[in-house]
Amino acid sequence: MAENKNWIDRFLGFLLGNNGKKFEEVILDREVVGEIIQIARESHPLEFVALLEGKIKENILRVDGLVFLPGETSHQGAVMKTFMMPLTTGTVGSVHSHPTPSASPSTADLHFFAKNGLFHLIIAYPYTEDSIIAYDTFGELADYRIL
Repeated sequence: MAENKNWIDRFLGFLLGNNGKKFEEVILDREVVGEIIQIARESHPLEFVALLEGKIKENILRVDGLVFLPGETSHQGAVMKTFMMPLTTGTVGSVHSHPTPSASPSTADLHFFAKNGLFHLIIAYPYTEDSIIAYDTFGELADYRIL
């Protein structure tokens, strides 16, 4: 059975463009987290969305920046024009806010996660470190540390 899972993981990694991008730990830069909290608070009651920038080194994904693309925000969602992303950015996922206390991903969020990176954050109202929830490409909960 493990052989099938390996085959399936490799195939999904190929389809999603995640081949060779494995990590065992995620570290978020404390300044980036502060920026996420500040932007979410300033955007409220509208959502905000950005891409996470980072690198994988020695099985650790380090998120150390945000990339903002043109898009639109509203009370119900945020959309960015990912086709406008420069090729030189090292994006690894996304972050967006929910103006309610729920950080559960919507169906649209899950579709976006599957197409746009390895690691995703949703920050929910009241926009604190404790209201940030992380997800992987498949919408499963993910762990992280802030340093």
